[in-house]
Order: sequence, then C-alpha cells, then structure tokens
Amino acid sequence: MKRSNLFRGLGLCCLVFLCTIAFNQVGQAADEVVTLKFANYYPQPAPQSKICEEFIAELESRTQGRVKVNYFPGGALLKGPAMLNGIESGIADIGLAHIQYTAGRMAVSEVNDLPLGFPSVYVSSQVVNDFYYKFRPQEWEKVQPLWLFTNSPSVLVTTKPVRSLEDLKGMTIRAPGPIGEVIQALGGTPAPTPIVETYDAISKGVVDGAFVSPEAVKTFRFAEVAKYITMSWNVGSSYTFYVIMNKQKYDSLPADVKQVIDKLSGEFKERFPIAWNAVDFGGIGFAKEKNVEFIELSQEELDRWMTKAEPVIDGYVKRMVDKGFKESEVKEWLAFSKERSKYWSAKQVALGLKTATGTAEMTK
Repeated sequence: MKRSNLFRGLGLCCLVFLCTIAFNQVGQAADEVVTLKFANYYPQPAPQSKICEEFIAELESRTQGRVKVNYFPGGALLKGPAMLNGIESGIADIGLAHIQYTAGRMAVSEVNDLPLGFPSVYVSSQVVNDFYYKFRPQEWEKVQPLWLFTNSPSVLVTTKPVRSLEDLKGMTIRAPGPIGEVIQALGGTPAPTPIVETYDAISKGVVDGAFVSPEAVKTFRFAEVAKYITMSWNVGSSYTFYVIMNKQKYDSLPADVKQVIDKLSGEFKERFPIAWNAVDFGGIGFAKEKNVEFIELSQEELDRWMTKAEPVIDGYVKRMVDKGFKESEVKEWLAFSKERSKYWSAKQVALGLKTATGTAEMTK
C-alpha cells in the first residue's frame, strides 16, 4: 500500500511538472514576436506604398507588438515579376504586385483584366474580390490572398487628339499585355515600353501616347508631353493587383494573429480602391493645370469602340478552352463579372462616391 501511494505521489509530481512546462511553453509561444517581411515594387513615396505602411502600422498595433514587419518597398527585396515566386518560396512573407507580371500564371483571374467596361477603380476592385471568393481559382492555392484590388480603367493619353477610331489608326501607344491587345483591336499599334521609359518615348516621338490609368498622368508626368486625354474607360482594361502571404507562414501563425490579419485585410480591401481613386483625381488635376484637353466620346462612338474590343474577349475564351476549361465555364466567369459590375456600379451611385472615371452619375 505504501509503495502504491509512493508511485501515485511520484506520478502526480511528474504530471504537475509536465503541465507546468507545457503551460510555460504556451505562454512563451503567445508572447513570441513574429517577424514578417513585406515586399512591394512601388517606390516608397508612392501612395500605393504609403497605404502598405498604414497596414503594417495597424497590424503591429492591433497585435500589441507581437507582430513586427520589415518593409521592403521599391523592389528592394522583390521586383514585380519576381513577387509571386518570391512569396511562394518564402523570400518575403507578404507581397504586392499584379498578375500581369506573371501572365498566364493566374489565367482564370485574368478574365477581369479584359475590356469588360468596368467604370471605376471602386467597381473593378470589388468585382475581382467577389470573383475570387465565388470561384476560388486553384491558381491561388499556393499562397494566402489577403485582398485583391485593381488600378483604374485605362484612358488614352496622347500627343494628338483621338476623337474616333479613325484618329487612333496608325498611332503607336504604350500598352503592354492585355491592354495592348485592346489597342491593337482598336486599330492602333501597341508598344510594350516600360512605364518609367514612356515619358522620354513620348517626348521623342517614339510613341504617340500611353493607355494608362489617370493617376499615371501625374505620377509619371505624362501631361507635360501629351496634351490630350480620351476618356476611353469603357474599353480601358484594369490590372488585377494582389496582396498575398506565404501560405506556410500564414498557417503557422497563432489563431488570434490570423484573426487580426483577416480583419485588417477586409478593411484594406475597401481602403485601397478609395486611395487609388484619390490619386486618380490628382492626375486629373495635374492634367488640367497643364492645359490638357479632355475628350468625351459620344455613345455612338463608344459603341463602336466596344464592338471593336470584343475579339479580345473572344480570344481569351478560346485560350482558356484550349487550356482545358469548358466554354460554358469561361462564359460563366464573364457573366458573373459583368453582373457584379452592374451591382457595384449601382452601389457606388447610391453611396455618392465620386470617381475619376465612369458615368456622369459617378464623376459629377
């Protein structure tokens, strides 16, 4: 009996000891500081970079210092084309870029980079997030998407006025990737000139303009060398941008830290398009200061442009069918995005949110 009690006592002591160790380890894990690396190809002074700094500050504050973020803007750690692979491999834990830097990798999501007539950055940003949550494309499975957004639909910034399709014929326009396909369909000649080289290319007559979102007019000072802006948002494709996280890093985080990141991601999903829109207005204002003429196309002319752009959409459908997707499936994606565009357009008008592009109800 005494020996049995002795063993019970020793067993109890061991249990208490093990529980104490486990409790201490849990406490240490809860108090452990998680250090994350955030990569962004935008230069630090850019508004798109500043809002990432706001996200970082909020994350560190709401986790009470349990998360620390080292920020690498301006491509210091990863440039745009290397961002996706760099996040997947863990070179950085969080990163911002757009899907056209790795064209074809996010082929399903590229449907929203087509000329679908998104009127504003607010609408297109809401649509790309709706699309992701509706269809959950497998192409995103290797990373943890935090939120998606877009730039504004492109407008034509040119050295000569473009008031009709005939005016665009024979002009060379800086327009890489899918927006280049649109320019070609409209009768122009696309040029894949890097954005940082476009100002000089316009000033030297190498290209006749650029197909860009309004913010670029100020950011890259195009209004100094191109004196006409055709408000061609109806066929002005946007790029789908992402803020993603390394999947393994996200999964390893404590549950409460994940909750903070998820909540913040939802908030910044709303804040990013509003911030981009504000920068667009800066571009419009800069253009007016430089006496740039704004050209509004008639509805009849816009209908001609949209008809000319339709083969770009048809070409996408064919490419995706060739990849093994059903044509009905691809057309479902298109129908969904167009329906959500109508929904969010009405929502924007109801909210009274003014944007730099869009219908008169949205801009005035």
